[in-house]
Amino acid sequence: MLKDLKIKILIMFVIALGTVTCVSAAEPAKAFTIARVWYQGGGDWYNDPSGIPNLLKYIAGATGMRVATTEARIKLTDERLFSYPILYLTGHGNIVFSETEVRNLRKYLIHGGFLYADDDYGMDKYFRREIKKVFPGKKLVELPRSHSIYHIRFNFPKGLPKTHEHYPGPPRGYGIFYNGRMVVYYTYNTNISDGWADPHVHNDPEPVRIQALKMGVNIVIWALFN
Repeated sequence: MLKDLKIKILIMFVIALGTVTCVSAAEPAKAFTIARVWYQGGGDWYNDPSGIPNLLKYIAGATGMRVATTEARIKLTDERLFSYPILYLTGHGNIVFSETEVRNLRKYLIHGGFLYADDDYGMDKYFRREIKKVFPGKKLVELPRSHSIYHIRFNFPKGLPKTHEHYPGPPRGYGIFYNGRMVVYYTYNTNISDGWADPHVHNDPEPVRIQALKMGVNIVIWALFN
C-alpha cells in the first residue's frame, strides 16, 4: 500500500515538474500531506501547529506538487497509518510507545514508510529510548555531509542548518537503516521544525526560516524517492 501511494505521489511530482505531460491512473493520488505522530507520555507532540502547513506550502512553491493545506494527526494504533508515506514527530519532553505502537511503527517502516523526528530540545533521551524498542538491533548512525538528503533539491554542503542555538556544537542528523534504506531520520541540536512555524512564533530571521524550509523540502523529497 505504501509503495503504491509513493508511486502515485511521485507521478504527481514529475507531472508538476513538467517532465511528463500525460499519465493515466485508475486512482489519482490525493493531495500530499505529512502525518504528525500523536504519542503518549506527556510530551507536546502538537508543538508548532503552523509548521507543517507552512512547509507544505513551501513544498508546493518549490516543486509544484499538489499538497494539502493541513497536516494529518495520527496515533500509531490508527489503521490509517499506512495511508501516509511520511510521519513527523517532535516535542520537548517524554515519549512513550505501547507494545502495539512499537509493533505498528516497525511494520510501517519496514514496508516503505518513513519517520522524520526533530528534537525540539528536551526530547532526545526519550526518542532514543523509544526508537530502540522499534529497532532493538539498530543504531542511530550520524549521516555524513555528503549524504543525498542534504543535496537532493537544495544544496547544504555543510549539512544541517541550525535554526536555534540551545546547545553548543554543530547540528547533527542521524539515520536508522533497514535493508539499506533509511527509514528514520532524526535531527538533533538544530530544531529546524521551529523554523517552519509562523514568523511571529519564534521571531527567527527570515534567512534562517528559509534555510529550515528548504531543508524540510529536501527531507520530504528524499523520503518520497527512497
